Amino acid sequence: MTGHPGQPPATGAWREGDPRGRRQWVTVPGPFQLEAGGCLPVVRLAYETWGTLADDRSNAVLVLHALTGDSHVAGPAGPGHPVPGWWQELIGPGRALDPATWFVVAPNALGGCQGSTGPASLAPDGRPWGSRFPFLTIRDQVAAEVALADALGVPRWAAVVGGSMGGMRALEWAVSCPGRVAGLLLLACPAAASAEQIAWSAPQLQAIRSDPGWRGGDYHDAPPGHGPHRGLGVARRIAHVTYRSEPELAARFGRRPQGSEHPWKGGRYAVESYLDHHAGKLARRFDAGSYVALTEAMNSHDIGRGRGGANAALRRLRARTVVAGIDSDRLYPLSQQDYLAAAIPGAGSVRIITSPYGHDAFLIEAAQVAAILGELLPAVSSGSSDASPAPAPAADQQLSADPRCGATT
Repeated sequence: MTGHPGQPPATGAWREGDPRGRRQWVTVPGPFQLEAGGCLPVVRLAYETWGTLADDRSNAVLVLHALTGDSHVAGPAGPGHPVPGWWQELIGPGRALDPATWFVVAPNALGGCQGSTGPASLAPDGRPWGSRFPFLTIRDQVAAEVALADALGVPRWAAVVGGSMGGMRALEWAVSCPGRVAGLLLLACPAAASAEQIAWSAPQLQAIRSDPGWRGGDYHDAPPGHGPHRGLGVARRIAHVTYRSEPELAARFGRRPQGSEHPWKGGRYAVESYLDHHAGKLARRFDAGSYVALTEAMNSHDIGRGRGGANAALRRLRARTVVAGIDSDRLYPLSQQDYLAAAIPGAGSVRIITSPYGHDAFLIEAAQVAAILGELLPAVSSGSSDASPAPAPAADQQLSADPRCGATT
């Protein structure tokens, strides 16, 4: 994680010997079988918690991060944590997820780079996994999180909450393990990655793999300035445009040059400087191999795969579900959340986050997200009729839980 005064590090991943910060770890004994056919001999997940698990274990909430997020949902930047928590306004005294009431758990996803097993972490031979890291799916990430829940003694989550990639994992949790999820908040996510979303990811993956510093994925021991930071930066620039909205970029930057720079004479427009800034930040806190592994996992997301299609899969949900989307989201448009809400029993209408910020609004519009959580959590905790499980599907539509679902209540 430690950078260099001038050049970016080969990887921005957390590495053994770095300050641990608020992280805790759980180790999942192997072999850990993967959906695509490979396996990991052992899996370690980093996670953070807030609050205390109740004696009856009924107050646990699982918060799942997006592509370049991690377990540090709340708290300041500092040793072990290069940036402040990404949902600061939601966790804390008097906030939607008050630790006095809720036991909040946030893992770093399998394949990530902030303490969990991923391309930058050490394989059993003591070398970084690098190019040897196997292909992951969203279902594999959830299977690892099931093992975390078992280790923490959480038989059933009061709520599972996630946006973007975190929403994909939240949805997979509720479908794979319907008996282990009481409440579900799906933010700005789809039932399956669309052709356009896969298309947006393709040039990002190509940019990283085309960087000479990529070295086939085995770059983690390269000196500063010799990793694939250029390719990762291009990927981030492409992605960041999809995360925001055209009206916001127009209003914020227009056609203005950056300071005294002249775009006709080698200078940049202000919007280019903005993208450069975000590219540089990511290279110092993230890992290119994780970016590839997690992007491919997102591309794999299809809740109906092997389950008779998305409609059949979504009908198995038993959780009290709230679906929310963003009116300016051009990456995961509202039509995808409309589909989820229509197909999930009892979900009702989509709650719309009104924002100029595009997809990133699920991170920025904390007050609106808190209000939606405020709708879900009291219903779950009160055991009201609104929180009751949906009716079971017809006998010929019964679907068994994922065999990796672990203990259930």
